[in-house]
Amino acid sequence: MKILFIGDIVGQPGIEAVRRHLPKLIADESLDFVIANAENACGGSGLTPRQYRQLRTAGIDAITMGDHIYKRSEIISVLISKDRICKLANFPLTAPGRNFVLAPARDGTPVAALCLLGRTFMRPVDCPFQAAERVLSEIGTQAKVIIVDMHAEATSDKYLMGHFLKGKVSAVLGTHTHVPTADEQLLGTTAFISDVGMTGPYDSILGRRIDRVLAHTLNFVPTPFDVAEGDPRLAGAIVEVDAATGQAKSIRRVMVRDSV
Repeated sequence: MKILFIGDIVGQPGIEAVRRHLPKLIADESLDFVIANAENACGGSGLTPRQYRQLRTAGIDAITMGDHIYKRSEIISVLISKDRICKLANFPLTAPGRNFVLAPARDGTPVAALCLLGRTFMRPVDCPFQAAERVLSEIGTQAKVIIVDMHAEATSDKYLMGHFLKGKVSAVLGTHTHVPTADEQLLGTTAFISDVGMTGPYDSILGRRIDRVLAHTLNFVPTPFDVAEGDPRLAGAIVEVDAATGQAKSIRRVMVRDSV
């Protein structure tokens, strides 16, 4: 089976890139399941219920989040009531949301998805390694195909999780830094990449307007980091998995942009 993981969707340009390109990708690539990180979908920080519905309608089967998960408080009701979106599994147990998503692929194969937050240069959180073991125990025999979104600043955090979960999950895919890396590989039977990249405007500073970020950097005067608009792209990775065993067979990067 083929699973597409879409990297950090940034603002409305990112949502529109998904809506334009995902249906064709699903058809052309014969995708069985689509996962996306959507923590930046609302103006670059957070997610709203309306945008959640837009992404689900566009063909996304499961949504992971990141450190901006609760920036839009209205998403909390969705995190509690909907089973296709999950919180960071190493957030406190009392934090709103599910620890993982469990949903059927197009052929009926159960797929589990979870997300973890790294600890280097990030907010204090519980141990992601212990959280991963706990969630894998919760998933148990419900799914052999398991995709992990490692939302982290440091490449080392992502590689450590990849090796920690080597042979235990189908893929460990990095998000958060918005820059696609060229280190896609198989760690045994687990697919890995440090960062799948950003889905949003690439004529930007990580999705934000260049002039705003540059001005603030030069003069320290606070200014809104508005989402940019130019050169929207859909970025991610396609992982081919043996549905019977959950073992990854291949991984390759995906970058789709509007025709010039």
